[in-house]
Amino acid sequence: MLQAPDREDQPLMYVTTTKNAPEPSVATKLQIERLSVFYGNFQAIRDASLEVPENCVMSLIGPSGCGKSTFIRAVNRMHDLSPDVRVEGKVLLDGANIYAPGVDAVTIRHRIGMVFQRPNPFPKTVFENVVYGPRIHGVSSRKKLMEIAERSLRHAALWDEVKDRLDKSALDLSGGQQQRMCIARVLAVEPEVILMDEPASALDPIATSKIEDLIGELQRFYTVVIVTHSMQQAARISDYTAFFLMGELIEIGTTTEVFTKPKDKRTEDYITGRYG
Repeated sequence: MLQAPDREDQPLMYVTTTKNAPEPSVATKLQIERLSVFYGNFQAIRDASLEVPENCVMSLIGPSGCGKSTFIRAVNRMHDLSPDVRVEGKVLLDGANIYAPGVDAVTIRHRIGMVFQRPNPFPKTVFENVVYGPRIHGVSSRKKLMEIAERSLRHAALWDEVKDRLDKSALDLSGGQQQRMCIARVLAVEPEVILMDEPASALDPIATSKIEDLIGELQRFYTVVIVTHSMQQAARISDYTAFFLMGELIEIGTTTEVFTKPKDKRTEDYITGRYG
C-alpha cells in the first residue's frame, strides 16, 4: 500500500513540487498486478504493478515511447478495440478484475473514462457533445439532459463560458475550451476514475493552466491518472508519480519522494535531465 506523502520533504532535484498532499487514510481504487501488453510479438509493457489510491492524482512520467500511453489504455480496456494487442495480468477496480471473463468492456469504460491528448469534439453542438453518453445510455428527458450538461460543464469549469452557446457548434470553441468540453463529456456518464493521456500537450500555457486547475478540483470527486511528458506538470498537480522506462515500471511513490529521493538511479538520471 502506498503511504501518504510526507509534507515535510523538500525537493532536491531540478523540479519543484507544489502539490498539496492528500490526507493519509486513503483506500485503493485501482490495483494493477503484473500487467503486460503485447503488440503482436513485441512486449510494450512488462509485468507492471502499482496501486492508485482513491481521490488522488497519479502522474505517469517517462521518455517518449516508454509505454505510458500503452499502460493507461490497458487500464480501461481500450486495447480490446485492437485485435493485434494482447493484455495479460490484472486490473482491479474496487477489488474486481476488469479483465475477468464475462466483464463488459463498455461498462468498464463507463466507470473509467478517458480524455485524449488532443480534443476530439464531435461535429455537433456543445450540448449534444456533453450529453452524448447519457443519450446512448437511455436518458431522453430534455430536462434531465440539461441538468447533466450543466452539472458536467460546471465540474469541467466551462459552464460560465459556454452557457449561452450550448446550441452552437463545439468546433467553434477554442482548443482549451474543446478539451474541457471533452472532459465534461466524460463526466456526464459519472465515471469513478478519469484517465488523461497528455491532455494539455496540444494547448497553450493559459489553457494548460486551466486544465491543471481543473484536475485539482476533479480529485475531490474522482480518481485521476494522467500521462504527462512534463515533469514540472507532474510535480505541480500529482500526489503520486510512476516512472516508466522502456516498457518497465521503474519506480512509484509520492511525487515528493520520486522527485527528491528517488530510489533508482535511472529515475534520478531522468529527473535530472541526463537522458529522456
